[in-house]
Amino acid sequence: MKTFVLLFVIGVSFLTSCEKDEAPYLSDQEKADLLFLREEEKLARDVYLYSYNIYNLSIFSNISNSEQSHMNGVLSLLNKYELVDPVTNNAVGIFSNSELQSLYNQLTAISDISLSKAIEVGANIEDLDINDINTFANHTSKTDLLEVYDNLACGSRNHLRSFVAQLGTYTPIYTSQSEYDDIISSSQEQCGNLGN
Repeated sequence: MKTFVLLFVIGVSFLTSCEKDEAPYLSDQEKADLLFLREEEKLARDVYLYSYNIYNLSIFSNISNSEQSHMNGVLSLLNKYELVDPVTNNAVGIFSNSELQSLYNQLTAISDISLSKAIEVGANIEDLDINDINTFANHTSKTDLLEVYDNLACGSRNHLRSFVAQLGTYTPIYTSQSEYDDIISSSQEQCGNLGN
């Protein structure tokens, strides 16, 4: 009987240990990437909402809705991995990350200048997003993160195409010229649930 109890206790301990090993785990880099990306997608949404309120152009409203979907996709990963959401205030223009707060302030100031500047700011944001998402994808091998990153990048490529179509011309700042040329010369893509 003592042997059975001992084996049972060892078995329970082993199962508990295995369950702990299978618990969701992220590296510090993966955590940092997700937390930043959550607010970077909010940056896009908020700048487009700001521009829509000034110029009432549907491209800003449509893409801001897509960015909300992107935010939600990243939030689902934060919840899965039990990370604290950095979006503590979902009001437009409020960020926990000081770098993104500063960038929001700069981009909305540029968007104030003219409609063409606001559209150019949109292209800048999508250019930046594509570059950052590519970087974050290189930091992980987790299929759930990569799936979300793929969908977000797909959406950002479509958004970039839309803004550039309005502008007529754009010089990439963050992505390489060759990657940009590949994107612009390709048709709109069908993205996953988080795309658009």
